[in-house]
Amino acid sequence: MTALGATPRLGLLGLGIAALVVVATGLGSSHMPLDRVAAALLGQGARMDEVIVWTLRLPRVALAVLAGMALALAGALLQRVTRNPIAAPSVLGITDGAAVGVVAFLWIFSDAANLLTVSIHWQPLAAAIGASAFAALVAALAVLDPAGRSPLRVILYGIALAALAKAAVTLMMILGPVYRAGQALTWLTGSVGAAHWSDVLVVAVGLCVAAVLLTAMRGTIRQLVLDADSAAATGVPVGRAQVALLALAVALTALAVSQVGAIGFVGLVAPHVARLLHGEFRGGYLVATALVGGLIVLGADTLARLIAAPLELPAGALTALIGAPLFLWLLLKGRRTHG
Repeated sequence: MTALGATPRLGLLGLGIAALVVVATGLGSSHMPLDRVAAALLGQGARMDEVIVWTLRLPRVALAVLAGMALALAGALLQRVTRNPIAAPSVLGITDGAAVGVVAFLWIFSDAANLLTVSIHWQPLAAAIGASAFAALVAALAVLDPAGRSPLRVILYGIALAALAKAAVTLMMILGPVYRAGQALTWLTGSVGAAHWSDVLVVAVGLCVAAVLLTAMRGTIRQLVLDADSAAATGVPVGRAQVALLALAVALTALAVSQVGAIGFVGLVAPHVARLLHGEFRGGYLVATALVGGLIVLGADTLARLIAAPLELPAGALTALIGAPLFLWLLLKGRRTHG
């Protein structure tokens, strides 16, 4: 891999996603061979195959890829802003804050008729409010504490607030209607099983907006690799840039979590894998990170459908099984490299 340039590496990641998309689309209650999947994707298959692929299976696959991209980008931005390699939406309490927003929404609108009419439009907003509130709390604690701006202190505040959010979610599940507990639990684990094209459209539009903003800020993002004084000396408004990127990370997290639930570990692991495969200081690092995130979530969902077939496990239950050992391996590899 070291002999390959940036573009071939990104191309290989893209081909990996494309191949996994074809494999994952063939999975379901009835297995579809790869040649039939490819024909249906190209609009040259049997009518029934095209209906199954485009209506039932492809929305799930597309949502897994896009949600993974959003979570991975959020993790990369947080690690750059805090200059901490273990910063991630789940570590800083942002994912759990979004969970508080959504579970509170489910708890308040406990009437089934009301929930059916309200949830489609307002659940993403509830996630965004919860994520923003907990991100603001972490930022406020960092500002109020004289030593709070150190990367370690920010992480500690995030861990504490994440624990608080988990406790709040547990209480709402216990005190709320019993029939909502199962729904909330599935959402908290994280799943793309109920995906629709409308969900895919929401995440896709959000990612397009984020791509425009990140492209406009690419010079600033590159300079934030430096310490605060050095970055400021190059003309970068460090404070405003950090706030803007933090807000974008929160928005990306809320966007993904509101549609697929609280899938963890993606924002933590994907940036590290991208650094290993592509390099943090090469052009296209954020693109590589997004592609890795898409691969992780789609891979987790594909395994979740295979492990206990015909039962389907939530994708979030697999991301930790994939992400935790991978992250430990990366830590050990880095220790051997610097040891």
